Amino acid sequence: MASRLVVSTFVSLDGVMQAPGGPGEDDAGGFPFGGWLAPHVDEGFGRIMGEQFERADGMLLGRRSYDILASHWPGVPDEEGGAKINGMAKYVATRSPMTAEWRNTEVLVGEAAETVADLKRRTGGEIIVQGSSDLIRTLQRAELVDEYRLLVFPVILGEGKRLFAEGTAPAGLKHTGSTATEAGVVYVTYEWAGKPVLGSVA
Repeated sequence: MASRLVVSTFVSLDGVMQAPGGPGEDDAGGFPFGGWLAPHVDEGFGRIMGEQFERADGMLLGRRSYDILASHWPGVPDEEGGAKINGMAKYVATRSPMTAEWRNTEVLVGEAAETVADLKRRTGGEIIVQGSSDLIRTLQRAELVDEYRLLVFPVILGEGKRLFAEGTAPAGLKHTGSTATEAGVVYVTYEWAGKPVLGSVA
């Protein structure tokens, strides 16, 4: 028994994943573009997100992303997605002990590379990672990410936290699917395929 760890995230065309949902979500570094996702949300986007969460058995978050989601989702009605997200298992990776009041939440205290590796060993199904750029970088270095599901938005931001920033662990990926919404959001999926394969076109 082992879980599959899936990074599901929103990125701009230049790879920024910071504060997609609204102003004030994450102003670190003076980031001025909070809410860049909103103008591109349509029925297709909603369908993709609904399908992702229906497939997921649990959700893994860093401390900051947990605080953002935990302040919103407990008050969302069941028929608007609250039933699935509030009812599913949630895991918070943190170096410091904390009290988690959002129901069905387990706190993983320690180094994320170790606590998440243990989580994958002792659980089954699919665990989806939302947001949490620092946590994702740690998971990448430890080769714990099994799949990426990226929603790429038609906007260039030029600054902010990036999904694949300088220092990201090199990896090969296998393309497993892609589609686009009417609003121009490209949804593309990749499976982790080990180290990059190198060659020459000469």
